[in-house]
Amino acid sequence: MIDDVQWFVGIDWATQSHRVCLLDVEGRHVNERDFAHCGAGLTELRDWLLEKTKAAPEQIAVAIETPHGPIVEMLLDHAFLVFAINPKQLDRFRDRFTVAGAKDDSRDARVLGGSLRTDRQAFRQLVVDDPLVIELREWSRIAEELKQERTRLANRVRQQLWRYYPQVRRARHHRSRPRTYPHDRGATASRQSADQGGAPGSGRALRQARSSGEPVGAEP
Repeated sequence: MIDDVQWFVGIDWATQSHRVCLLDVEGRHVNERDFAHCGAGLTELRDWLLEKTKAAPEQIAVAIETPHGPIVEMLLDHAFLVFAINPKQLDRFRDRFTVAGAKDDSRDARVLGGSLRTDRQAFRQLVVDDPLVIELREWSRIAEELKQERTRLANRVRQQLWRYYPQVRRARHHRSRPRTYPHDRGATASRQSADQGGAPGSGRALRQARSSGEPVGAEP
């Protein structure tokens, strides 16, 4: 199926609109335009590709930087061949066309389509996932985003307390220390005294008496 590809498409996706570049099998630039990131815009993108190429979706290969999202799912649902690439790896292909570092949507879209035509092994072909896998991936993404949001809010509260009410932080520090009660302090002092050999009836004093040959408990 991949060997039957006659058209190559590069999509520089964004949150508001997507720049789409269409190349023929020889790498010649055919056309390009922007599509809005909405339901109507994605439908228009599908119809535009089919109209310009006059080919079946299986003969159109699409290159994009993201492996998921509405635009990817729409293309897969309509049997287009979709390939994803890591953005860092795409930077290396971009150097073939220009060394300029400025962002250029048209150039990036053309680099995607041209690189897919010449270096298809550097791309990963995407397939439609099982609905349960898609649901699990979305729930995992939501959980990760909520965890990051909780950490951000906790850091924000901590910074506000440090600026305007530092007493709360000091009180929290004191509460985190282990508490000691009077009977605990007495027992601790007795154990320390016994270890130092300061008490006549301590374990260390008894061991010293036995080693010297004196009777244990004898009066001096």
